[in-house]
Amino acid sequence: MKLITIKEAAEILGVTLTTLRRWDKNGQLPAIRPAKKSHRLYRLEDIEALATDLFSTAKRWVSQEKGSELEQETYCQNSSIFQVRLQRLEFEMTKIPALKDIFSLVSSTSGEIGNNSFDHNLGSWLDMPGIFFGYDLRKRVVVLADRGQGVLRSLKRVRPALENDEEALMVAFTEVVTGRAPEQRGNGLKYVRRVITGSEMELFFQTGSARLILRKGEKEIIVNKNSDMFVHGCLASIKF
Repeated sequence: MKLITIKEAAEILGVTLTTLRRWDKNGQLPAIRPAKKSHRLYRLEDIEALATDLFSTAKRWVSQEKGSELEQETYCQNSSIFQVRLQRLEFEMTKIPALKDIFSLVSSTSGEIGNNSFDHNLGSWLDMPGIFFGYDLRKRVVVLADRGQGVLRSLKRVRPALENDEEALMVAFTEVVTGRAPEQRGNGLKYVRRVITGSEMELFFQTGSARLILRKGEKEIIVNKNSDMFVHGCLASIKF
């Protein structure tokens, strides 16, 4: 059993020391203290297991009928907060030598997906404004989600003939919808597709009942219907 410090645990989970202390006090994530007044320690395997739960947390949030409160560290109520945390993500990635050739791409694709959520849902959130934004640099994953109107409702404003989530998702990733500002709906996702398929990255993206997975070198997009889960808004994970 390997023990790590509270600072190391906070870095893996992407939360503050204050949050971990609160979780310890309320029993949500108890710390280990070999002696009565010793510093908080954590089992590495427990922290890593919790870190991998980022996607599950976001999935639960966007699939439930009514949005529940998120932890402050993963909730960006507005675009300004998102931009600050996105800059922090990029800064943290610059300190990892193995990511020197890809950190800017991870940041830019995360930014496009997050900005899409804010741009397309202004005044149209289902019940909670803002987005879920979390990352784990040890696991090399970024997760984003929103409880907005989804791709279909957004694109039907300019493509009223669209009939379902699968058609809308295909259009969002393959067609230039409009070049007229400020109605550039979904055009950022074409950039995301180019980056993902041209680098060592993988994207999972779902809106409504439609989902796709993109990987390096894939020239053809396949959109599937996910009958096991319905997403109120959008859900995405970027692995790198």
